[in-house]
Amino acid sequence: MNAAKAVAGILKREGVECLFCFPINQVIDAGAELGIRPIMARTERAVLGMADGYSRATNGRRIGVCAVQYGPGTENAFGGLAQAYSDSTPILLLPGGVPESRTGVRPGFDAVLNFQHVTKWVARVNRGERIPEFLRRAFTYLRIGRPGPVALELPWDLMLADVDDAVLAYTPVTATKSMADPADVAAAVRAMVAARRPLIHAGLGILYAQASAELVEFAELLQAPVMTTLSGKSAFPEDHPLALGSAAMAWPRAVTRYLAEADLVFGAGASLSISSFAAPIPKGKAAVQLTVDDRDLNKDYAAQHLLVGDARLVLRQMIEETRRQLGPDGRRGEDGVARQIRAVKDEWLAEWMPRLASDDVPINPYRVVWDLQQALADRHVIATHDAGNPRDQMVPFWVAREPNSYIGWGRSTHLGYSLPLALGAKVARPDATVLHVLGDAAFGQCGMDIETAVRNRIGTLTVIMNNSCLGGYDKHLPNATRLYGTRFLSGDYTKVAEGLGAYVECVEKPREIIPAVQRAARVADEGRPAVLEVITKEDPVLSR
Repeated sequence: MNAAKAVAGILKREGVECLFCFPINQVIDAGAELGIRPIMARTERAVLGMADGYSRATNGRRIGVCAVQYGPGTENAFGGLAQAYSDSTPILLLPGGVPESRTGVRPGFDAVLNFQHVTKWVARVNRGERIPEFLRRAFTYLRIGRPGPVALELPWDLMLADVDDAVLAYTPVTATKSMADPADVAAAVRAMVAARRPLIHAGLGILYAQASAELVEFAELLQAPVMTTLSGKSAFPEDHPLALGSAAMAWPRAVTRYLAEADLVFGAGASLSISSFAAPIPKGKAAVQLTVDDRDLNKDYAAQHLLVGDARLVLRQMIEETRRQLGPDGRRGEDGVARQIRAVKDEWLAEWMPRLASDDVPINPYRVVWDLQQALADRHVIATHDAGNPRDQMVPFWVAREPNSYIGWGRSTHLGYSLPLALGAKVARPDATVLHVLGDAAFGQCGMDIETAVRNRIGTLTVIMNNSCLGGYDKHLPNATRLYGTRFLSGDYTKVAEGLGAYVECVEKPREIIPAVQRAARVADEGRPAVLEVITKEDPVLSR
């Protein structure tokens, strides 16, 4: 057999069920012959984004794998790879490579040289008999430690060369997890028990470790409020009495209050990175940090207690230690913190209800977010936002009640990334109603991949908030807009999506939102993507 078939055979043994691709790579056809379903998108960035959503919807238990051609395909993949790297998503990219005789010759694009800073590991397969070695190492990096993308360049001529059948004597990689030093755990828990106002700051590591149940148990034992990072949204149920909500560029008022009042912050499965997409932690706080990656420790914020290990295993250690120090029930039964949180939330929501329930025409974007949640309340939903205003309007008010019911992203903010994320999540979780909310500018970046959803029968629900402008950019483009109208957009996106084969509706009145969403969701259930274009106004006010 040739080397491409050997690669496909090993992918099959690693449990790979589908290959996101565009348009040429020998592994595509070799995989199809073995039952690995090729899902071809319209652009390479969408290919990477679909793999990203696939991995995130399964907490990396199933790895999104993608293949692109050498040259322009590999070059165009860079943006999607960088986005996945910024959000620590484990995906495997198999870019084609120039024939070995042309390696290092300009103008050939060298993935190994150019992808070093946007991958956890990148290499070029240089001999057919080493294919198992390279893939074993790739899946080891994908399944152990901090998640992140891996790329293996496959030279064109090498993939056509014959290899011995012995290369398929391959054993799939098993993930290995670690616990923290018990003495360090005991000291960290003592600090948290002694704190007057401890705050839990939960990140993406909770989701990948599947540690939400342990996080809830630990928070209840301590009666400590919990906020999540943007990428960690849904790691803690946001309808729980101790939930503060998620913080990105906008966040609920409860986050502001409890961050200010906390005397100790516990970064649970969190890098505690300074970012414009994260609520800043005020100075002077004591800190405990739990991460799977030692490079996160003391990076941006000083921490007095450092724990390295799998979030689920270490939280289980912390739960047992808390019971030793506080008794088997901890502080359960005390409801003072929960009552205070409820009061802050009620006050905050009361101030926002005029927007959330607005009858304005054009429709207020906050009304769209509010009604979407009401319309889909009886469904198992995976929701995500796009970059810009849809993210900032959605994150504070969308209540994520169970793990992986929300995909929060954005340490890098690629406009239009929500559609490929949603497509990949739906492929991984066909039982879920997968919703993504984006603006008209973002639709311009990804709209053609509605046809990808149609062609592959991926029944996603797309909601375009069309305010005919780049929302929030008035402060960045005042002169260009005044003189040339630079930030204003136009287009009939209902016609575009209809032309691509999707079910479509245009919503112009607030009372039409809920019935339109419910109709669209029923269509999506049948495998046909649905697109709702909602005509909205611009609302620049954010919750902080």
